[in-house]
This record gives sequence, C-alpha cells and structure tokens, in this order.
Amino acid sequence: MYRPLADAIRPQTLEDVFGQDHILAPGAMLRRIIESGSIPNLIFYGPSGVGKTTVANIIANRTKRKLCKLNATTASSQDIRDIVAQLGTMMAPNGILLYLDEIQYFNKKQQQSLLEHIENGNITLIASTTENPYFYIYNAILSRSTVFEFKPITPEGALQAVQRAKSYLEQRDGVTCTAEEGAWEHVATACGGDLRKAMNAVEVLFSTGNDGNGSVHITLDDAKAITQKSAMRYDRDGDSHYDILSAFQKSIRGSDPNAAVHYLARLLEGGDLASPTRRLLVIAAEDVGLAYPQAIAVVKACVDAAFQLGLPEARIPLAEAAIFLATCPKSNSGICAIDAAMKDLKHGKTGDIPAHLKDCHYGGAAKLGRGLTYQYAHDFPNHYVQQQYLPDELKDVIYYEYGPNKTEQAAKRYWDAVKGSAGEDGP
Repeated sequence: MYRPLADAIRPQTLEDVFGQDHILAPGAMLRRIIESGSIPNLIFYGPSGVGKTTVANIIANRTKRKLCKLNATTASSQDIRDIVAQLGTMMAPNGILLYLDEIQYFNKKQQQSLLEHIENGNITLIASTTENPYFYIYNAILSRSTVFEFKPITPEGALQAVQRAKSYLEQRDGVTCTAEEGAWEHVATACGGDLRKAMNAVEVLFSTGNDGNGSVHITLDDAKAITQKSAMRYDRDGDSHYDILSAFQKSIRGSDPNAAVHYLARLLEGGDLASPTRRLLVIAAEDVGLAYPQAIAVVKACVDAAFQLGLPEARIPLAEAAIFLATCPKSNSGICAIDAAMKDLKHGKTGDIPAHLKDCHYGGAAKLGRGLTYQYAHDFPNHYVQQQYLPDELKDVIYYEYGPNKTEQAAKRYWDAVKGSAGEDGP
C-alpha cells in the first residue's frame, strides 16, 4: 500500500523535528512540558507542513491516555459525542487525549461541546490550526489552553529534511542518488517553509530521475520544473493575506521602497489585484496625506491603469505607485484630525451649530435668527474673515495640527500671515 514519503519519515522524537527550536530546543517551554509528562490543553498554531501533527503524535506516544484523532473539516458533533461516550469505560480508563486538527472549522457550538470535559481533565485537547487562534477559536477554549506558534521552516532546516529524505529513499529503493549543484537547495527554498511540499518534490524527483539501473540523477532543471510555482504562503481569506497587507503598508509608511515592492510582489504572485490597489489608495490618504496631496490622484491613475491592463502587466503601474508612495514625504495629520473629531462625537461632544451658520434659505429663517450675522468670507481680503464655526461647546478645540513637511508648513505660514493680518492670534 502506498505511503507518502512525508508520512513514512515523520519524526518519532523531538530531536528529529526540524525548525521549531524556539519551542522544542532543550530548555524551551513546550519541550519542558512534554518531558514533564503532565500535558495541559494545547493549541498549535502555524502554517501547514511545519510539524504540528508530528509533535502531537510524539506527545500522544508519551502518554498513557487513549488517543483519538479528529479532523474538523470532516468531523461532526456525533463524532465528539462518540468520543465522550468512551470516558469512564474500559476503553479509556485514564481519560482521552484528543488531537483535533484544523479546529478553526468547528463552529462555536461544536467547540463548546468540549468545554466541560477539557475543564475537568477527562479530555486533554491538542488542537492545531493554520489560522490565528485568537480570531477563530472560542474564547472559553483559549482560556483553558496554552497556545504555541509553529514557524515556517527556514531553507536551511528544509535542506536538512530534504537530505534526510534522500538518504531514506536511497536505502528504501536500493539506489544511489546524485544531484546537480543547487538542485536540492532549490527544492528546500522553493517549498516556502512547508516540509510536506518539499517531501512531495523529493519523491517525484526520485521517481522521474531513476534510470532503472540503480541510479537516480536529479537535475537542477527538474528541480525547478517540479517547483515552478512558488510555494509562497498566501490565502486571500487567511492570516497570511492580512500579514502581507500589513507589512506592505508599514513598509511604505516607513519609506522602504524595496520592502514595498517585495510585499507587492507576494500579493500579485497570489493573483490578488484588488487588495493591493485598495491598500495603495488608503496609504496615499493615510500615510502620505497632506504632505503631498497630489499623491492620491497619482495612485488613482496607477490603480485605474492596473485594472485596465490586468495581470501580469498590472504589476508595472502598481510597482510605480508603491515606490512613489514609499519615497513621498509622509504626514498622518489628516487621519489624526478626523479620528479626533470622531472620538469627540462618540463621547457625545457635539453642541448646537452656531445660528449664523445654519441654513437660512427658507421663509421664516430670519425670525428664528438663522444666518443673520453670517459673514461671507469671499467679501473680505484674502477671502478670510474671523468668525466662529464650531459649536460653543467645542469652539476652542483643535483637531488639525500642521505636519512638519514642506507642503503643510507652507500652508501654515500662509494662514498665519492671513489670520495675523485679520487681527487673529495664532493659526
């Protein structure tokens, strides 16, 4: 019966697990928990192919509890009830260790059905998820569990696993394998930190590179062909999507054009055109803002061009927009002003609109005192006249602070001069 290579060489000890030294190295917290033999409820969070299931299996082998495995993509509430029914019977005299893979696919009710049993210790839960547990897992489960994050495997760690797989296949098949320079390194890099992908690639390369005479030769071209589509992690509805978008905006905000095009490339490689275009428009308003007010018009032109062109050509105007924004002067004075105003509104700070600003284009407005003392700014020098615009309760509030950039400081100097000549103190 066929057994995938990734399963055949799955590590049986913690020493053989690659790339998770931050939690599994001697002295690390998860390692100490496992070695203590007293296993609490655990949640393993991280991308696919980085060892979550492997570590869960190692833990299960160290306990005297009955091991039950469920995958939340296919399991039902009845499956949970069947497991619970074993408690207190000869089938599970010491309780149950439940490994629940992809727990994010369980709805709230299904997750809640586990609460009583993990709280009293009859069931020890080890759950794994590729999504952020703080978004997808019920709070009551989280509060009773310890979360450990598994990291993507580095190319160096992946190369060790690839070499181990190569040795295993040589011994299993009784062959000798040679490889062109850089072939295995390419597989290790192109797997994107997912060892399962790397193992699949090694297995295919072995089967296609066998000459039938006890030799296997792996070429760099074959390695590139089997991994021609980057294994970069990207899910438009998952954590990686928002992580990349976050890094994209923060790189532009931090004025790093190299990082900006890197994260843009990752978004476009995932076939996502809508997300980066929307984010570029947000950045033009939020991060460049009034330091270069024309930025949003420039970016809008690039975005329109990108949608007309479509991928792959859309990458060109979008790259120009990203580099342009990254190298623009920055100001967040606009967003700070509107957020401060909205904060006051949420706290009930509004006040009545001054009577001279209220609509007066109807019969009887004058009797209500509407617009009687309003002064039309265009009738005055520099199109400015001093009068109160904010409600009385907020008349001294300042929401907008001029940014230190050239554009806003030029505006500040202009209005300081205009308002000063009108006899008003300050901007």
